[in-house]
Amino acid sequence: MDKQTQAEVLLEAMSYIEKYRNKILVIKYGGNAMQSEDLKQMVMRDLSILKFVGIKVVLVHGGGPEISQTLDRMGIPTRFVDGLRYTDGETAEVVRMVLAGKVNKSLVNMLCMRGAQAVGLSGMDGNLLLCSKQSEELGFVGKIEKVNVKVLTDCLDAGYIPVVSSVGCDGEGNVYNVNADTAASAVAGALKAESLILMTDIRGLLRDRSDDESLIRKVYVSDIPALVKDGVISGGMIPKVECCKDAIRKGVNRVFITDGRVKHSILLELLSDEGMGTMFVKGD
Repeated sequence: MDKQTQAEVLLEAMSYIEKYRNKILVIKYGGNAMQSEDLKQMVMRDLSILKFVGIKVVLVHGGGPEISQTLDRMGIPTRFVDGLRYTDGETAEVVRMVLAGKVNKSLVNMLCMRGAQAVGLSGMDGNLLLCSKQSEELGFVGKIEKVNVKVLTDCLDAGYIPVVSSVGCDGEGNVYNVNADTAASAVAGALKAESLILMTDIRGLLRDRSDDESLIRKVYVSDIPALVKDGVISGGMIPKVECCKDAIRKGVNRVFITDGRVKHSILLELLSDEGMGTMFVKGD
């Protein structure tokens, strides 16, 4: 890249940095997008950069593969119902151990090593994610009833990046396994975040799932029913898009589904004109 191009890239990024300065950005990170250690390190570096330029970052994470590996090692069988992990009491304790312990503290450590002060939380801390059972068939899979955001705003005001594991609780002390997309959407809506980014292992919403070049770059909330009817939004993409829609209806201005396997995907999504994945916005 020559110096002129470097200057143009920087100027393009600066306009977006000004737009997001002192605004809240919620990022969901988890699943297969977390499998590469090099990419994980790069994501944490990118979040540190966003923090240093004045953007208030909240990281919400899952860790399904880590949970599955731990259950296998412990000899606890895994069963899925409609794509969601059936969670009995024993499995819920493993989920808490893996997400709130191992995964959460690893991400916090990576951020702190890059000079971005971070604090690890779970949805149980400060009753952040109060839940009830989503259904009896799923066991302790949580439906979020309330988000108590004060613990997050206190961290943000003190200059920390809150790193939130998708584990919830109820008033009786039960532990709930919460889908990370759902948790991030609820947190972003409660904070009235400027944007929410859902990092995943696909490029975005594709008109043809076998063709990466059929990426739909912008979707209005009003377009979603027709896209579902036409089969463009189907399978596991349906609940993900529902999370996008719910966040926007709760006051989030933009929601992105972007490919977490691509280097610097967060920066490319936020700080460039073209973006990376699919952007969801309100309106027609």
